Amino acid sequence: MVNEVFSRRLKSARLMRGLSMDSLCERMKNAVSKQSISKYENGKMMPDSTTLISLSQALNVSVDFFFRPYTVSLDSMEFRKKCRLKVSSLNAIKEKVLDEIERYLEIENLLEMDNLFTVDYSDKMVTTPEGAREIAIRLRRDWKLGEDAINNIIFLLEENGIKVIQLDTDEEFDGLSGFVNKVHPVIIVNKKAYAERQRFTVLHELGHLLLHFDTDMPDKAKERLCNVFANEMLLPSSQFIEMVGASRKDISLQELIPLQKQYGLSIDAMMYKAKELGVITEQRYKGYCIKRSSSADFHRQVIEPRYPREDSRRFQTLVYKAISQEVISISKASSLLNCSVNEIRSSISYI
Repeated sequence: MVNEVFSRRLKSARLMRGLSMDSLCERMKNAVSKQSISKYENGKMMPDSTTLISLSQALNVSVDFFFRPYTVSLDSMEFRKKCRLKVSSLNAIKEKVLDEIERYLEIENLLEMDNLFTVDYSDKMVTTPEGAREIAIRLRRDWKLGEDAINNIIFLLEENGIKVIQLDTDEEFDGLSGFVNKVHPVIIVNKKAYAERQRFTVLHELGHLLLHFDTDMPDKAKERLCNVFANEMLLPSSQFIEMVGASRKDISLQELIPLQKQYGLSIDAMMYKAKELGVITEQRYKGYCIKRSSSADFHRQVIEPRYPREDSRRFQTLVYKAISQEVISISKASSLLNCSVNEIRSSISYI
């Protein structure tokens, strides 16, 4: 059993770092051979203590990581295919998510928390932009959001049973979503994206979790409807029309910047919304796109981030709550947060 856990954990740690067996050998200055690593990963051999420490240092994980029992199956993690991601990159992301989700679910279990996602809109097939907007309005109503701006998207989703993981990665992706163990919804977003894009991406991925599509619908159509859902969640159409007007020949950038700062929606997304709602004509929208492409100064003004960044804090908060309630030790907390015991001790401040 120990051999089986170790072999899977070793391979997981290697994939998380995006390393081949040869690359891992190089990191370890060829202290072990590729054949030995292969035997470790296939459960045919166990390393000695010196090699074990070298493996943990090369892979930037604790020794304890290699022997932590599995509570989540990687096979149960179902993500939509992203054509821009290489197989190795997708595998690395999956392994990182697996590691974070395991720790996330563990702290919830230790605190005896039942934070399940209960929203189900499968009673309505979404085939049009109007249908996607209706689901957004329905969710806003069910979560008692009214038509106000949503200050913190990540906090909102995590409080409603959705795990949001921000990956600090250079990989070419915006976001992914899926279910772990077919029960726990997970949204992964690129932490390096600016706030407006990150907020939109998180809600776009929420759309993929919530919207019920016909199986024959093309992927591009699904993506478009998820964009409509995200746009409506961030800024309800009724509010947009009330503030901008139902019909406009032109819209100035200066009008939209205050809305960007209030609702955390990009200028591009608002102009697309204006076109979709018929506030401006298709021709006027094309004129906007041309100007955005041809004028470097205008392009810079349009893409400028103006909304505060959001961070996923719930997992860390739960760990510190467990420490203060003496549910876990500081040593256990350091393992959950992947940091040293001294870092935990120095960061605790009781009121």
